[in-house]
Amino acid sequence: MNLNAAVKVISVDPLCPDRAILAQAGEMIRQGRLVAFPTETVYGLGADGLSAPAVRRIFVAKGRPADNPLILHIASLNDLPRVACQVPSSAYALAERFWPGPLTLILPRNKTVPAEVSAGLDTVAVRIPAHRVALALINAGRTPIAAPSANRAGRPSPTTAAHVLHDLGERIDLLLDGGETDVGVESTVLDLTVTPPCLLRPGGITIEELKQVIGRVDLIGVEKTDSGPARSPGLKYRHYAPQTPLLLVSGAEMVAKIIALIAQYQGEGRRVGVLAGEENSNYYKEADYLVIIGRRADLLQIAKNLFAGLRRLDAAGMDVLVAEIFDEQGIGVAIMNRLRKAASEII
Repeated sequence: MNLNAAVKVISVDPLCPDRAILAQAGEMIRQGRLVAFPTETVYGLGADGLSAPAVRRIFVAKGRPADNPLILHIASLNDLPRVACQVPSSAYALAERFWPGPLTLILPRNKTVPAEVSAGLDTVAVRIPAHRVALALINAGRTPIAAPSANRAGRPSPTTAAHVLHDLGERIDLLLDGGETDVGVESTVLDLTVTPPCLLRPGGITIEELKQVIGRVDLIGVEKTDSGPARSPGLKYRHYAPQTPLLLVSGAEMVAKIIALIAQYQGEGRRVGVLAGEENSNYYKEADYLVIIGRRADLLQIAKNLFAGLRRLDAAGMDVLVAEIFDEQGIGVAIMNRLRKAASEII
């Protein structure tokens, strides 16, 4: 990989990050600079969440539309009043159960939060990440950190430092390399400003887990309109997409369809890459490139490897990519949400 000398990359121990390194990174945050860092979900591109100029740098670096809101990351529940107001009791119940963790809550926005963070909406998305490097960075920066995924807008989210460098390169000031992330898909986003609460983006916390704490939760599938800001990241625009066209194959005859597609495209002189679970991998030996992202029976493993698998396929020089579907139970809902948004076509 050709790395730009302007990008400072520092390796950090994900379990015991060096305080001096994090102090340096925190100072850069306070200076309005961009620091990419690991969370338990994916790598984030961080900036001072209370500084409008710093937040605008995130949008420029990612090529992110200004009407696509960001998530604020805090290190303690005590910091919640700095960014949100009129916080309902349900938020504290959920925080007690799932924070730190991959759950983002949408709440009424405190006016100290720049409008740029929330795309001009009167709400704010906030969470406490469950990663020692992320928490140490927030504490060192002494400010809430706005941090979408550290990738170019629309691309598969980054789960390693190498993914961040590939997408953003010289666009960032510092990259904290804490190794591979654990969850692999972004946080669940739950809107608590509506009744009943609405799940806007499935993620590391399942809807079943949320219902155990607060009862009824509605689920929104897609954004209903293309006008106006999105209520949550991941709703309005195509996300997670490889540059190579991706076909998502569903139905009872999924394996047979994929075998037929491999033969069809190869007959047209096109190279075919396949993204699959381990159980069916022997059926796809004729594919030009095969990426196995785990056992279909282990959806946590599939989620962890999903984005890295899409990136491997995209880098393999194929003409068309074909992906299996996975069971929509538990974190499988989040997996399929990402695959549908990444796909050029669903068959």
